[in-house]
Amino acid sequence: QVQLVESGGGLVQAGGSLRLSCAASGRTFNNYAMAWFRQAPGKEREFVAAISWTGSNTYLNSVKDRFTISRDSAKNTVYLQMDSLKPEDTAVYYCAAGQLPTRTSNEYTYWGQGTQVTVSS
Repeated sequence: QVQLVESGGGLVQAGGSLRLSCAASGRTFNNYAMAWFRQAPGKEREFVAAISWTGSNTYLNSVKDRFTISRDSAKNTVYLQMDSLKPEDTAVYYCAAGQLPTRTSNEYTYWGQGTQVTVSS
């Protein structure tokens, strides 16, 4: 089992920044690819970014020049640095762990509870 706990969400004005954290406990953190997904009200859950255990990453096109995913193995934590935030980034953001850094939510085994990000215009 892997337990994931997100933090760092909040309310920010458009153009601002937030850094989300996802602390992992349980099985060896380095064995898993980690990802961030988001879900806005009335919409399906959407892939945002993923990072492999080697550090290679992939992003949703609309965020790739604004968001950065990283991981700190010593702290068993994955981060999502979000800059130049836009109102359309408003959503609940979820951390996930799985075998491969894919864009498909059902390929991730473990999920956090989510953290709300609200971007005001």
